[in-house]
Amino acid sequence: MKTINRYVIVVYTVLFGVVGRAQDSVYTQMRGVWFSTVVNIDWPTKEAVGISQKQQEEMIDLLDRLEELNINTVFFQVRPTADALYRSELEPWSEWLTGKQGRDNDVSYDPLEMMIEEAKQRCMDVHVWINPYRVTMKTTTTDSLAANHLYRLYPDHFWKYDGQWYFDPARQETIDWLCRVVADLVQRYDVKGVHMDDYFYPYPDRKTSLPDANMFKKDSRGFTDIADWRRDNVNRAVKALHDTIKAIKADVQFGISPFGIWRNEKTDPRGSKTNGMQTYDDQYADVLLWMQEGWIDYVVPQLYWAIGSRAADYQELSHWWAEQAEQYPQCKLYIGMAAYQQKDPEQIIRNKGKVNLNDPWSRGNELCRQMRLNRQLPQVQGEVFFSTKPLLANPNHFCDSLKRTFYPTFVPAP
Repeated sequence: MKTINRYVIVVYTVLFGVVGRAQDSVYTQMRGVWFSTVVNIDWPTKEAVGISQKQQEEMIDLLDRLEELNINTVFFQVRPTADALYRSELEPWSEWLTGKQGRDNDVSYDPLEMMIEEAKQRCMDVHVWINPYRVTMKTTTTDSLAANHLYRLYPDHFWKYDGQWYFDPARQETIDWLCRVVADLVQRYDVKGVHMDDYFYPYPDRKTSLPDANMFKKDSRGFTDIADWRRDNVNRAVKALHDTIKAIKADVQFGISPFGIWRNEKTDPRGSKTNGMQTYDDQYADVLLWMQEGWIDYVVPQLYWAIGSRAADYQELSHWWAEQAEQYPQCKLYIGMAAYQQKDPEQIIRNKGKVNLNDPWSRGNELCRQMRLNRQLPQVQGEVFFSTKPLLANPNHFCDSLKRTFYPTFVPAP
């Protein structure tokens, strides 16, 4: 009789879980992936640029494969360079979708609308991923911008640094425009979140100064240190975006994925025992302030180093971020993980290459080691992988572990 009861309980639990998942389950762990579109990293392929039917087929294929890995959240890059991979009256169609920015005669569908509907069928959430300031890549120029791009109307609101063009973060017009773009997305689409990655002030080129000295002199807002002023520029944008989102739909999450090192301990005793670039000092991103003030609902630090790395040890950083999450529990902590770093020795050998056994990304399965470490930290509520294509390549059979070992738990929605 006890055996029968135990069997009934197990069957009931399994069925209840499946039904709950189909009825919009609430996941207790994030299992996310960055779905990157800039320069066609993940989607669409270069062969599908300008071909709507092929793009749709590719999207469905990728989502089907992600579903097999128990992915429950897709971070869909819809604004990589002040453009749009969705129907927008504010910004032009992205060149990564159409082949030429602003071209619309080849687009027969709304990629974001399709992503949301297809994701729902697979019990996945969609967070729209935007880049706040970037306008061009190093491989493109302002000549490639569409006729209706904001740069055409207000070129003095932008500046160039290290071969790329950016919105000027110091301008109120920049913040207002970002809020307008995000408000449009949140109002018109059934997204679960708005997401920004690590591109605030650009990664530093040590040979070049940022071209904002004149703006600082013109409107310092009482700051005497230009670094503090730059951080305040970003802070004002983050807070304004948070307030904009919550005023429209309070349940839509706002999250940011910063560079993995906030500050090194040798710079600030509150920092981590690392020796790398610092997002606080080099990108003017005061992430801990955003967590403390409740301006972001979740943080996804990009911990793209191996366990034991001399410059930045994954174990050290995961513990450090867990401590911050414990201090600011209103902000959920997910870890950004480097699927792209993992090397497959079998593939290297097939390509007649030499396996470097001193490289932790080639020796065994570094991602599995990191996942096991995460499970020891209750503050870590999930992972997000960069990016879709490298993950689906199944490096070192990591995807097999995602299917069989590291399953994201979930509970039925009330």
